[in-house]
Amino acid sequence: MSSQDSSASQVTISTLLRAKQAGEKFACLTAYDASFARILDKAEIDVILVGDSLGMVVQGRATTVPVSMDDMVYHSRLVARGCERALLMADMPFMSFASPAEAATNAARLMQEGGAHMVKLEGGAIQLSTVEYLSDRGVPVCAHLGLQPQSIHQLGGYRVQGREDAAARAMLEDAARLEQAGAATLLLECVPSQLAAEISAAASVPVIGIGAGPACDGQILVLYDMLGIAPGKRLRFSHDFLADTGSVAAAVAAYAAAVKGGSFPTPEHGFE
Repeated sequence: MSSQDSSASQVTISTLLRAKQAGEKFACLTAYDASFARILDKAEIDVILVGDSLGMVVQGRATTVPVSMDDMVYHSRLVARGCERALLMADMPFMSFASPAEAATNAARLMQEGGAHMVKLEGGAIQLSTVEYLSDRGVPVCAHLGLQPQSIHQLGGYRVQGREDAAARAMLEDAARLEQAGAATLLLECVPSQLAAEISAAASVPVIGIGAGPACDGQILVLYDMLGIAPGKRLRFSHDFLADTGSVAAAVAAYAAAVKGGSFPTPEHGFE
């Protein structure tokens, strides 16, 4: 975003929308505690996501499925204490939005107890009524399409989504319908770069990508992947910014600059 936007006291949905309309990229990262949140905020990360990825990178679990609402509220509250500028988004954990009414109750917890400004939930057309129900009641929603980690047992593995023509058409339609239902932002995970570019161009709302190529309006990574400290093999769509810079603060600043300057991600970080 422009220096004028980045110096604003608080990033809002309107800030992200203006960035999209101006063709300016914005940077997002996950965080799970106040200390990291302060570092991200100082580096002008525009959106901080309290992700249910905490189940894997903080709690040491195999998937995000066991993460509870209490976990999410607790970690969101911690991040909120270290976050002054960034828009704070929090994940709705597995089965916390099985019905619109249940989603509203749990979203209220994330916003009232956890200090979140927006909630993110996984799912396509099946979530239309929930997105509409929440947005009609003043809850900003980010709709998560593509690879949905909470459905990993159903999917049978972490795979790129939308490669087949029918699946790509369905995702394009789901994105449009979710925006119409009131989604304030969309997030695309592990989606072919060309499909992500089509969705980003067609959407009026900001589109955030992770493993979705360089054409999305914003980019997000799991903080521990970006720092190269997550267990296991480095993900294709990530980059170890800590190895390049030597300190956490410098790594976060370098990531923000790379995203906003358009040098990350490159086409090699995406999927065909």
